[in-house]
Amino acid sequence: MWIHEVAPERLAELFHHYHQALTPGQQAARGEGRGSWKEVTPQEKNRLVAAARLALLELESTRNESARSRPYFAPPGEAEWGC
Repeated sequence: MWIHEVAPERLAELFHHYHQALTPGQQAARGEGRGSWKEVTPQEKNRLVAAARLALLELESTRNESARSRPYFAPPGEAEWGC
């Protein structure tokens, strides 16, 4: 599944990047190079990575729940007919 291919650290870094880009009033900070991922404290990075892990787990569990809630249909040619 694609979720297992996403590194929580990379997701946290991307989230931080886009959060900075979309936050009003960040134009001046971006122009001066502030707000980059390299300048985030280790404690804050750990918090963001933990949030990314939880988000990935939730996405995975949501997908698994929806797959279980659908009625079962055998793949073509694998259904057993008759008693």
